[in-house]
Amino acid sequence: MSLPPNRFDYSAIVDRPRLTWPNGARLAFWVAPNIEHWEFTPASRPNRPDIPNYARYDYGNRAGFWRMIDVLNQNDVRACCCLNTAVLDHYPEITKAMVDANWDYMAHGVYNSRPIYGLTMEEEREYWRDTIATVKKHTGKMVKGMLGGGNGYTLHTDDLMAEAGLLYHTSWIIDDQPVPIKVKGGQKFLYVPYSGQTNDVLTLFANREVDSFYQLSIDQFDTLYREGAESGRVMCLALHPHFIGRPNSAKYLNRFLKYVRSHDVWVTTADEIAEYYLKHHYDSFVSYLNQQAAVSAKGQ
Repeated sequence: MSLPPNRFDYSAIVDRPRLTWPNGARLAFWVAPNIEHWEFTPASRPNRPDIPNYARYDYGNRAGFWRMIDVLNQNDVRACCCLNTAVLDHYPEITKAMVDANWDYMAHGVYNSRPIYGLTMEEEREYWRDTIATVKKHTGKMVKGMLGGGNGYTLHTDDLMAEAGLLYHTSWIIDDQPVPIKVKGGQKFLYVPYSGQTNDVLTLFANREVDSFYQLSIDQFDTLYREGAESGRVMCLALHPHFIGRPNSAKYLNRFLKYVRSHDVWVTTADEIAEYYLKHHYDSFVSYLNQQAAVSAKGQ
């Protein structure tokens, strides 16, 4: 059954074919640092310096990033970051650190202060060409996915991503497993689970204590790990250096990653989740959806 926006067919997670991960892992766990830059005078308000936002993001790039990546490296976690491409030009030190850690990269706009909502279809097509070329130039890697978030998306985004050779979009936040996204060109394209719950910006920006974010992450992990015994699940930990990289926060990230590492999970990236699912589960899941549709049509 297809409902607006007509990108997905509904399927109850408890009725689907069993999802398996490499080596029988119950859970695919990935970390998504948001590496971003906010303009001092955004185009939408050129005569009004945005000191609070500029300073918050700048703190993340000056100090928070380095605490965060140190913790990730200590725990052997290779991230897939949501990247403002301007970071690659503005902060060569950060670029080198990400490349040295062999991170993967998702598109996340040019600046966090410039959403793409107003782009025409051709302008957005050019945006994807530029994003792919810029990331390739600075990191040697191909962009395979996207997080829109504050950078936005349009009605054409999924179609243009698939057209450009990308594999997945994380912005939907609709499921605990990957699911196919329908695109006009008919390419194989996916949703890979991101997180609106285990996301430091939503917890810490609301002025909750950082230990509450730690406990929330533990609770989410425990539930998904338990359910993963029946059929594999995905957990994403979404981070922002200006929050998790604070002096009072990084130790909780370290504690949580050690907890994750004490379990039988696949610590991976969104790129690898998408590629594995496309190779091992996509066709069988689409076949399942078609069978369900046929049964539903026959009963009407």
